[in-house]
Amino acid sequence: MKKIIPILVCAFAVMAFDKSIHLLNVRADKSELIKMEKEFSDYVQQQGIPAGFEKYAAEDAVINRNGNLIKGREAINKFYQTTRSKNDKLVWAADFADVSASGDMGYTYGNYTYTAVDSAGNAKEYKGIFHTVWKRQKDGSWKFVYD
Repeated sequence: MKKIIPILVCAFAVMAFDKSIHLLNVRADKSELIKMEKEFSDYVQQQGIPAGFEKYAAEDAVINRNGNLIKGREAINKFYQTTRSKNDKLVWAADFADVSASGDMGYTYGNYTYTAVDSAGNAKEYKGIFHTVWKRQKDGSWKFVYD
C-alpha cells in the first residue's frame, strides 16, 4: 500500500500538468483564431472581397448567402466576382473565438459592416453579425470551412 501512494500522487501530478498544458494550448488557439480573423479582414480590405475569401477558404468551404449555399473555394470566388462591385467594402472583427479540445476545429463570431456601392457611386451600409467555422489544415494553418 505504501508503494501505491507515491505512484498515485505522481499520476495525479502528471494529469494536472497535462490539463494545464492543454488549457494553455486552447487559449493560444483561440488567440490565433482572433488574429486570423483580423488578417482575413485586413486582406479583404487591401485586396478585395473575392481575393480574400479565396485565400482564406478551405478547398471544400461553404458560404451561406441569402439562403443559398455556395460550395467550394472556386464557386465562392466566382460568386464574389460576379455579384459584388469592386467598390464594395467589407470590414469585420471577431468578438469571440473557441476551439475544440482536439485543437483542429474552431469558430468565431463578431460584427461586420458591408458597404455596397452602386454604379452611381451611392453607398449603402449594412451591419450584422457573422459566424465563421475554422478547420486546422494539414500544414497547421487555419482555413474557414463555413461562413
